Amino acid sequence: MCLFCKIVNKEIPSNIILEDEEFLAFHDINPKAPLHILAIPKIHVDSFNEADGDLMGKMSTFIQRIASEVDIDKSGYRVITNVGKNGGQEVQHLHFHVLGGAKLHWGHFSDADPQGHF
Repeated sequence: MCLFCKIVNKEIPSNIILEDEEFLAFHDINPKAPLHILAIPKIHVDSFNEADGDLMGKMSTFIQRIASEVDIDKSGYRVITNVGKNGGQEVQHLHFHVLGGAKLHWGHFSDADPQGHF
Protein backbone atom coordinates (compact mmCIF):
# COMPACT_ATOMS: atom_id res chain seq x y z
CA MET A 1 0.00 0.00 0.00
CA CYS A 2 1.41 3.40 -0.96
CA LEU A 3 2.09 6.27 1.46
CA PHE A 4 -0.95 8.30 0.38
CA CYS A 5 -3.28 5.29 0.61
CA LYS A 6 -2.07 4.87 4.21
CA ILE A 7 -2.89 8.53 4.85
CA VAL A 8 -6.37 8.03 3.34
CA ASN A 9 -6.86 4.99 5.63
CA LYS A 10 -5.67 7.07 8.64
CA GLU A 11 -2.76 4.67 9.21
CA ILE A 12 -0.40 7.66 8.97
CA PRO A 13 -1.40 11.00 10.52
CA SER A 14 -1.73 14.11 8.41
CA ASN A 15 -2.77 17.71 8.93
CA ILE A 16 -6.07 17.58 7.02
CA ILE A 17 -7.42 20.76 5.44
CA LEU A 18 -10.45 19.38 3.61
CA GLU A 19 -12.00 15.96 3.07
CA ASP A 20 -15.04 14.57 1.32
CA GLU A 21 -16.15 11.15 0.11
CA GLU A 22 -13.72 11.09 -2.83
CA PHE A 23 -10.79 13.39 -2.00
CA LEU A 24 -8.45 14.43 0.78
CA ALA A 25 -6.31 17.56 1.19
CA PHE A 26 -3.54 17.96 3.75
CA HIS A 27 -0.45 20.06 4.42
CA ASP A 28 2.75 18.94 2.69
CA ILE A 29 5.42 17.96 5.25
CA ASN A 30 8.11 19.65 3.13
CA PRO A 31 6.46 22.95 2.12
CA LYS A 32 7.74 24.99 -0.83
CA ALA A 33 5.46 27.99 -0.13
CA PRO A 34 3.78 29.52 2.92
CA LEU A 35 0.77 27.36 2.03
CA HIS A 36 1.58 24.01 0.45
CA ILE A 37 -1.29 21.55 0.37
CA LEU A 38 -1.52 18.17 -1.30
CA ALA A 39 -4.83 17.14 -2.86
CA ILE A 40 -5.36 13.45 -3.59
CA PRO A 41 -8.15 11.13 -4.68
CA LYS A 42 -9.02 8.54 -2.04
CA ILE A 43 -8.91 5.79 -4.65
CA HIS A 44 -5.44 4.81 -5.79
CA VAL A 45 -4.52 6.22 -9.19
CA ASP A 46 -0.81 6.03 -10.05
CA SER A 47 -0.50 9.37 -11.84
CA PHE A 48 -2.14 11.94 -14.09
CA ASN A 49 -1.57 9.53 -17.01
CA GLU A 50 -4.14 7.13 -15.53
CA ALA A 51 -6.74 9.75 -14.49
CA ASP A 52 -9.95 9.98 -16.50
CA GLY A 53 -11.96 13.10 -17.27
CA ASP A 54 -14.62 12.42 -14.65
CA LEU A 55 -12.02 12.17 -11.87
CA MET A 56 -10.21 15.28 -13.09
CA GLY A 57 -13.42 17.31 -13.25
CA LYS A 58 -14.24 16.42 -9.65
CA MET A 59 -10.63 17.02 -8.59
CA SER A 60 -10.72 20.50 -10.15
CA THR A 61 -13.79 21.40 -8.11
CA PHE A 62 -12.17 19.99 -4.95
CA ILE A 63 -9.00 22.05 -5.52
CA GLN A 64 -11.13 25.18 -5.97
CA ARG A 65 -12.78 24.39 -2.62
CA ILE A 66 -9.33 24.04 -1.00
CA ALA A 67 -8.28 27.46 -2.31
CA SER A 68 -11.42 29.00 -0.88
CA GLU A 69 -11.04 27.16 2.44
CA VAL A 70 -7.50 28.50 3.01
CA ASP A 71 -8.37 31.94 1.57
CA ILE A 72 -6.06 32.01 -1.45
CA ASP A 73 -8.79 31.88 -4.08
CA LYS A 74 -8.68 35.66 -4.60
CA SER A 75 -4.94 36.36 -4.10
CA GLY A 76 -3.83 33.53 -6.37
CA TYR A 77 -2.21 30.13 -6.19
CA ARG A 78 -0.42 27.49 -8.25
CA VAL A 79 -1.55 23.91 -8.94
CA ILE A 80 1.08 21.38 -9.97
CA THR A 81 1.15 17.65 -10.59
CA ASN A 82 4.30 15.71 -11.36
CA VAL A 83 4.22 12.67 -13.64
CA GLY A 84 6.90 9.99 -13.60
CA LYS A 85 10.55 10.05 -12.62
CA ASN A 86 11.65 12.85 -14.96
CA GLY A 87 8.61 14.89 -13.95
CA GLY A 88 9.62 14.71 -10.30
CA GLN A 89 6.87 12.40 -9.04
CA GLU A 90 8.06 10.97 -5.72
CA VAL A 91 4.88 9.18 -4.58
CA GLN A 92 3.13 6.95 -7.12
CA HIS A 93 -0.36 8.17 -6.24
CA LEU A 94 -1.99 11.01 -8.17
CA HIS A 95 -1.58 14.21 -6.21
CA PHE A 96 -1.71 17.91 -6.83
CA HIS A 97 0.39 20.51 -5.05
CA VAL A 98 -1.64 23.62 -4.21
CA LEU A 99 0.79 26.43 -3.40
CA GLY A 100 0.01 29.95 -2.27
CA GLY A 101 0.23 32.51 0.47
CA ALA A 102 2.93 34.60 -1.26
CA LYS A 103 4.01 35.84 -4.69
CA LEU A 104 5.38 32.65 -6.25
CA HIS A 105 8.44 32.72 -8.48
CA TRP A 106 9.31 30.37 -11.33
CA GLY A 107 12.90 29.26 -10.81
CA HIS A 108 12.82 25.56 -10.10
CA PHE A 109 14.13 24.49 -13.52
CA SER A 110 17.65 25.74 -12.80
CA ASP A 111 18.92 22.17 -12.30
CA ALA A 112 17.34 20.75 -15.47
CA ASP A 113 19.54 19.59 -18.34
CA PRO A 114 17.72 20.42 -21.59
CA GLN A 115 20.44 19.06 -23.91
CA GLY A 116 19.13 16.63 -26.47
CA HIS A 117 15.49 17.06 -25.50
CA PHE A 118 14.37 19.49 -28.24
